Order: sequence, then C-alpha cells, then structure tokens
Amino acid sequence: MSPFSRCATLLLPFALMFSPTLSAGEMMGGHESPVFHVLRLQIDGAQNDEGGLVTWTGSGTIGGDLEKLVVKSEGEMQNGHVERSEFWGLYSRNISDFWDVQAGVRQDFDPRAQTYLVFGVEGLAPYFIETGAHAFLAKNGDVSARLEQSIDLLITQSLALTPHLKLDVSANDVPEQKIGAGFSRIELGTQLRYEITRKFAPYIDLVYERALGNTARMIRNDGGDPGDLTLRAGISFWF
Repeated sequence: MSPFSRCATLLLPFALMFSPTLSAGEMMGGHESPVFHVLRLQIDGAQNDEGGLVTWTGSGTIGGDLEKLVVKSEGEMQNGHVERSEFWGLYSRNISDFWDVQAGVRQDFDPRAQTYLVFGVEGLAPYFIETGAHAFLAKNGDVSARLEQSIDLLITQSLALTPHLKLDVSANDVPEQKIGAGFSRIELGTQLRYEITRKFAPYIDLVYERALGNTARMIRNDGGDPGDLTLRAGISFWF
C-alpha cells in the first residue's frame, strides 16, 4: 500500500462516520432525531533536515451531549514514507460541565503495528485550556501516557494564536520503537491561524519536537538527532 493510500485509509472512517445518510437516530434504532457533531481535519507540510515533511491530525464526534463516539487519527510522512500513524476509536461520556471520561482502542500502524487499550479524560481546564490526558496499555503489557494541551488566543475576530503542547511518557523501555522509560518526547508549538470563514483557515505553525531522557539517548546512539524545529504551513477545516 502506498503512503498516500495508507493516509486515505486512516481518514476514510471520518467520511463514513459523517455520511449524510447516517444519523444518530438511525444508529439508535430510529428513536432519536439526527445528532451531528463536528469533524475537524488539519494537514500541513514543511521542510526539515531530512526533506519534505507532511503531518495530519483529524478528529470527529457523533452522538449527544451525554454520550458520543469519538474517532481520531494523526501521523506524519517524511519524503513520501509514512513514519508514524495512529487511529483511535473512543466511547466518551460527559461527567461534568467541561469534562468527558473516555475509553476505547488505539491502533498504531507505523513505525510498527501495535494495539492499545485507551483510558482518559478530555475537556476544558481552567483559563480555557483544552486538555486531553490518556493512558495506554499495549497488548504486550507496555504502559504509556500522553498529555495534550492548547489554548486559542484571539488577536482579532479572524486571527488566532494557538500555543500547544504534547508530552509522551512511557513506564518502560520499548527498544524496538526507540522509546525509553520516563518522559520520552515533547512537542511545543505556536500556530497562527487566519479564519477566512469559521470553517476554513490557513495557518503557519512553528513546532519544536524533542526526544527526552532515555529515548534521546537511544536516538543518539543510533546516529539520529533527538530534536527538530520546523515551520509548517497548512489548512484547517471543519464541518
């Protein structure tokens, strides 16, 4: 399968999930009116020391205020080769005004196939910080976790600055994936987005990624660079 075919396969569930012929009422046996939530896709590209880089993130929900199905996909391609790709399917239940508890499955396809059980929370922390915190249990017993946070700072009604953070932690060494125990990877970025409409926005994103601790040591021992700074340009849209 080509890299672009693999990306299309990862994003296909979003299209099926939000087909106009599908409704929450039909999913529940026709007892409820259609309830659609939002589908978000973000795709960008950059040049780094290794050549062309393309990254994508996508998420979608369907359901009601109390319960919903959440799907997510993210990954990156370097010079046309998929280096990282994952797909999530989660059941999400609201437990307070601003927080949902979530459980489901995460399937990684690259750099190697791996299946995880997922447990976590997602919501709005104080000061309007969008937050996701999830723990992962792999089939082979490996345990890891991820924290993601971002905040939209409006400059004008159309222009927004969005600092964002992603932090990965591993409970144990995973040598085959060059992941060490402890804090393994951090991503810090600042995205400047211009909303042409509420549903379509080009953006630039300055992103710094760095492996940490034992993970950085493994990468150095393999002749790699544990850090990378890229200026990305892309589009974000939702419907």
